[in-house]
Amino acid sequence: MELWDIYDRDKQRTGRTMKRNDWHMQPGDFHLTVLGVIRHTNGKYLITKRVMTKAWAPGSWEVSGGAAQAGEDSLDAVKREIKEETGLDVSSFEGGFVFSYTRENPDEGDNYFVDIYCFTGDFTEADLHLQEAETDGCMLATAEEIEALGAQGKFLHYDSIKQVFS
Repeated sequence: MELWDIYDRDKQRTGRTMKRNDWHMQPGDFHLTVLGVIRHTNGKYLITKRVMTKAWAPGSWEVSGGAAQAGEDSLDAVKREIKEETGLDVSSFEGGFVFSYTRENPDEGDNYFVDIYCFTGDFTEADLHLQEAETDGCMLATAEEIEALGAQGKFLHYDSIKQVFS
């Protein structure tokens, strides 16, 4: 069973945890999620397509990400998510934390912080090992191609993270 830390409004751990996707958070409770943008040294970005069996947003394009597990800090969480979803170890890549934003969804009981990272490195197709349960392919896309997918509503979180692609 995966557990997530519960944070307060100031992004401090409360010492309490919640079960993964147990959307019964109290007002003022948050969990932490991460998104990892991977930029190839050629200037293009690695994006993945969600499998069609996903309950939410099947077939959409995205960057790697997910929830930080209990006891895990933001940087470790994003490196783990990228490794799980793409097979890439970005530890030697340049870059790091870019910015954070907050989402409050009191009607859904799901409030969360999103830490955005961007890593730049050289990798080949042979370095990629996509997580079949999560991804249905990938591509290296230009910022303009990602913007077009965002305009079509086919790229998750685009409006929240578009500044990373400039």
